[in-house]
Amino acid sequence: MTEQEAIKQQIESDRIVLYMKGSPAMPLCGFSARSTQLLQACGADFATVDVLADAAIRQAIKDYSNWPTIPQLYIDGQFIGGCDIITAMFQSGELQKLVAGSQG
Repeated sequence: MTEQEAIKQQIESDRIVLYMKGSPAMPLCGFSARSTQLLQACGADFATVDVLADAAIRQAIKDYSNWPTIPQLYIDGQFIGGCDIITAMFQSGELQKLVAGSQG
């Protein structure tokens, strides 16, 4: 399985996936920490992938989304964005609605 296939499988098998640096318990960058905090504030049940644990995945997720930075949030298989977009969506209430929405 290629990294691209692994990413596709991950975002299809988990409703909410955050590709981040570190883990929710120990984020390794401020943007990943902020994104995790906002998802937790929404009551989201989300999976995470630590891109620092695998350099190939770290590059592959950037190629997959055509987005140059980490973290990256996917909900219902769709790329949402990075920390700035997550923050703006949280402030507008849009993130809470997406998190609360039903899959499918």
